[in-house]
Amino acid sequence: MVDQQSVTIEANPGGVRQEKRAPQPEATEVAPGVIRLQLTIALPGLGHVNCYAIEDERGIALIDPGLPGRKPWLELVRRLREADMPIERVHTVIITHSHPDHFGAAGHIRRLTGAEIITHANFKTFFDPAEEDDEHKELADPTDLDGWAAAKERLLRAGRATSHEVVGRSRQQIRQWKRWNSEAPWGGPHPRPPRKTQYSFAVQQLTGLGYFKPPKPSNRVVDGQIIMLGGREWISVYTPGHTVDHLCLLDPTTGAFISGDHVLPTITPHISGLVQADDPLRLYFDSLERLYEFNGVTTVLPAHGLAFDDLHQRCRDIQHHHRERLDLLRTAGADLGEASVGAYSERLFKPAVWGPMADSETYAHLEHLVRLGEATRRDIPGDGLRYRLRD
Repeated sequence: MVDQQSVTIEANPGGVRQEKRAPQPEATEVAPGVIRLQLTIALPGLGHVNCYAIEDERGIALIDPGLPGRKPWLELVRRLREADMPIERVHTVIITHSHPDHFGAAGHIRRLTGAEIITHANFKTFFDPAEEDDEHKELADPTDLDGWAAAKERLLRAGRATSHEVVGRSRQQIRQWKRWNSEAPWGGPHPRPPRKTQYSFAVQQLTGLGYFKPPKPSNRVVDGQIIMLGGREWISVYTPGHTVDHLCLLDPTTGAFISGDHVLPTITPHISGLVQADDPLRLYFDSLERLYEFNGVTTVLPAHGLAFDDLHQRCRDIQHHHRERLDLLRTAGADLGEASVGAYSERLFKPAVWGPMADSETYAHLEHLVRLGEATRRDIPGDGLRYRLRD
């Protein structure tokens, strides 16, 4: 059953960061014709992902159908069934961007129902959150993982390899994913998923379980393109920054705005230094500025957290947050002199989150200051990049 929601600002009891809260058990109508199902995830700072369902005479369209894997799949199927929207009726999946908690189930849905998969034109399939912003290309042997997995599946079915051998080969293949084992551009460790997650995805590929398969979009849209959902015209809004392929959706009739990870209610999305752009933070700033053009938004539907109604104020808050971080770097530069990304990162983040992800965002901010002419960068062979803030 669906809980009817008549307000655009939802209560957040307990004051816990909305995005970190466990998923609400009920399906909720959060905008006219838009049903939200919160699905379980366990990622840093996140406790759920919002999957939005929109029904029409053809069936159901889903936006961001959760993580890959058997347990997430069973949860998605159950939640849809409880909302009287069986998975078999899904005719379209829209993916806001290329992170696994947003595209995970899309490939499996397509195999089951033949659903259309809609993404932005720049969408890139990947296995590693660090890979989404690599140059758009097909992986070549020996890292053609789809082809490699298919070959191993054929070996299994033909009785020419055991499950134990397949798992062993999955470990070997992981070692071949050079991106995970390479240094980051700033010289530190490269962000990568936990080893357990790497094995899980690889084994699912190898054994033909099918729950994790990067989707191949059937319809790549561009900024301003119209998508029909629920009998209404939704406008594609391209918002790069968090990733290079981030897509939002605006319904000008009702004022509903599906914001993905671009604008979240109580946290700021990760701005990665690995985004393939000269200045990822500037890219994100520019995408936030675009949203001030939209004056008719009444309800913002984020990928994590609860619905809210003041899009412009939230954009201002996020911009202010990043400007504060730039100021922290300026202050740190006076103390540190020429220093590594890791040293600056420890001035921006709490010890609990020190590591490659924090370094990646610090790197993006430092590169922004370089392009503003406020910092210089020096590459020390064997020791990585060093930054010095100008007086």
